[in-house]
Amino acid sequence: MSAEECLVCGAPLEYLEQPEQMTCHFCGKQEWSHARCVQGHYICDACHEKIGLCVIRKACLETKSRDPIAIFQQVIRSPHIHMHGPEHHVLVGAALLAAYHNAGGQLDLEQALEEMERRGAQVPGGVCGLWGACGAGISTGIFLSIATKATPLSGQSWGWSNQLTAKSLAAIGATGGPRCCKRDSYTALLQAVEFTAQQGLAQMERPQQIQCVDFGRNNQCLGAKCPYFPRKGEAQ
Repeated sequence: MSAEECLVCGAPLEYLEQPEQMTCHFCGKQEWSHARCVQGHYICDACHEKIGLCVIRKACLETKSRDPIAIFQQVIRSPHIHMHGPEHHVLVGAALLAAYHNAGGQLDLEQALEEMERRGAQVPGGVCGLWGACGAGISTGIFLSIATKATPLSGQSWGWSNQLTAKSLAAIGATGGPRCCKRDSYTALLQAVEFTAQQGLAQMERPQQIQCVDFGRNNQCLGAKCPYFPRKGEAQ
């Protein structure tokens, strides 16, 4: 499994201190961005996640699992889900919505997934470093907002959504950078399962242990410093 960088040429990515106007290699859209590959290629978020969002929606509608991490791991096996990218900002919340529904949570799953896609797709790539708020963590708050029908005028559900986002971001930040969309997603999912159960909303499931199988695709992998990196003697 080769490490992923630029989806056009495979060159490393670079992040700029000041945004520049970029032209998407695939659709030609022009927009301001902090990121490009060192060869100058730029791919907009919409093109980066387009097919992946269809994969996410199909898998979440079909699964019977109550374990959002198992759902997440099934989805990321698709070649259309990249090692890093804004599709994770939808995937985390979508996996939670599917597991929540299967665990007895009351919602229209198809409508909920459509709304998760609308909201999650508005969170740009790279916000973990540029905003100080990882999209995987934000995605857990979006999940709970949808599940509890929270709005800016809600009471308890408004508080729950913000508390879950805060817990997810605190846990993600505690590991330190650089970013890893898989590591951060696992961390956020675990926080969401625990928090949702604590509030008595649904008892989703989670594995006893998470072992990453994607470290070979990540040039910035933390290795043994990552809580999901396989330890010596563990099966991979």
